[in-house]
Amino acid sequence: MPAQPLELILARQFGDSLSLPMFLVDPDGNLLFYNEPAESIFGLKFNETGGMRLEEWATIFKPTDHAGNPLAPDNLPLVKTLSSKLPANGEFYVDSLVGVRTLISVSTFPIMGKTKRFLGAMAIFLKSQEL
Repeated sequence: MPAQPLELILARQFGDSLSLPMFLVDPDGNLLFYNEPAESIFGLKFNETGGMRLEEWATIFKPTDHAGNPLAPDNLPLVKTLSSKLPANGEFYVDSLVGVRTLISVSTFPIMGKTKRFLGAMAIFLKSQEL
């Protein structure tokens, strides 16, 4: 794996210390890291998967609406941030690998280098309470 920019290394360290679930992706949407609190929602430990290409993790952590219909990628906060390089947020369901469906609220933001180079994005999420 190629060396990561310092900003991504620091973002991973920051995310690893959070008590909130988080994701870290590169500019192409490839998963670089998710922390231990995220493992409990996804049902899969990061040390078992390591980084994953977008095509892999998008099929494992299927985002759906209330009725269980798959969400269009363009409607997902992380995809919006990757394409616009701006923060985004939203709420949707994910199904864990152990069959638990969880409603999550997601906030995403871009990771920018010192030279304003776009390096990826971070997503922080919470389990939501249904009304």
